[in-house]
Amino acid sequence: MNSLFQNLGNSVLARWRGENFSLQAFPGIAVEELQKSAPADHVDLQKFLHEFLLDDSQPSQTESGFGEPEIIVYENPRFYIQLLFWMDGTTAIHQHEFSGAFHVMSGSSIHAQFAFENDSAITPYFRVGDLRMKEIVLLEKGCTVPIVSGRACIHSLFHLDMPSITVVVRTQHDPGTGPQFNYLPPHVAYDPVFSDSLMLRRRQVLDVLENLQDPVYVERVLEMIEVLDFERGFHTLQNCMGYLKELGEWEDVCEAFHKKHGSLAGGIESTLEECLRRDHIKRMRATVADPEHRFFLALLLNVPTRANLLALVSQRFSEVSPFDTIIRWAGELMEETECGFAILDAAFPQELEIGFDDQPSFFLAALRKFLDADFKLPKAFPQDALQPIGTALSESSLGLLVH
Repeated sequence: MNSLFQNLGNSVLARWRGENFSLQAFPGIAVEELQKSAPADHVDLQKFLHEFLLDDSQPSQTESGFGEPEIIVYENPRFYIQLLFWMDGTTAIHQHEFSGAFHVMSGSSIHAQFAFENDSAITPYFRVGDLRMKEIVLLEKGCTVPIVSGRACIHSLFHLDMPSITVVVRTQHDPGTGPQFNYLPPHVAYDPVFSDSLMLRRRQVLDVLENLQDPVYVERVLEMIEVLDFERGFHTLQNCMGYLKELGEWEDVCEAFHKKHGSLAGGIESTLEECLRRDHIKRMRATVADPEHRFFLALLLNVPTRANLLALVSQRFSEVSPFDTIIRWAGELMEETECGFAILDAAFPQELEIGFDDQPSFFLAALRKFLDADFKLPKAFPQDALQPIGTALSESSLGLLVH
């Protein structure tokens, strides 16, 4: 067993006992002790892994699927310490039924914190409201962040490096702080632990009908929307949205849901559209290997404004203008297609009838202009090209850079 984590756990235990095991005191204790022990500076990862693989004197391990993997390094009936390895990407926007703190031992992450406001309970497991981002920061190796159970700490972590490793000092369970909701921006909260086995099977049957291109697929979905409650109707829409869009039937089905549920359904379409956008960027990111390009796509996925994105680029690449960095990435990600050039999923507008040789430079010049209003376009840039290029960018995953 690693002595640093044993000593860390013993120190936390002694201090928490002195506070009569107050749940309110635990996050502060966890933060201070993590900062004092500084696992990022004092744990030899290769040595730790070697000992874990060969030494049987380890704390009891869970069968949790959280982390890739999770390793328990200290256990106590009231709290424990875990190492979470992350090989790729994101955790959902979520809250916790436990409290404590986490420490970035290796790698880096984008950390966003949220508030869920004006919310209404549809069922004990499903709520609608307004999810607002309060803060987004880049956590580098050595950073330590408190965790408060319940809605006071709604957050997400997008892990940038492979692997990213976090050390978490956490209580076993804080009574009365559940369910541990996940959030779908901008308007939905749901309990990911709640199991609706009937709805699961219905979604699977709908997938079968989609694969068979069943001619009554849309009719069946509309009938389900008509008879199902709000929560099951939402999950039906979430499951079917992509195929309904392919069929050109999405708007009619969405209108049927709004007709049934009225103003309560007001934010559902934008929530599902955001789910689709995020899934699309995740799929693109899965095909990209360059670490800087993966960082860029992580920002496009997570940040709410262009100003946030520029600030995080400046933090990570402080020696170069963020405008220059983004334009370099865009140029590196640009590809020639049969119809012209494209940056990720933004295609150069064909209606401009500009030759292949000029498209790359005009594409990047227009993007730079949208990023930096003071940038002067080249004299050769066609005056009527800026608006169509802007439209193409705004309708793509790069839309954040235009608005």
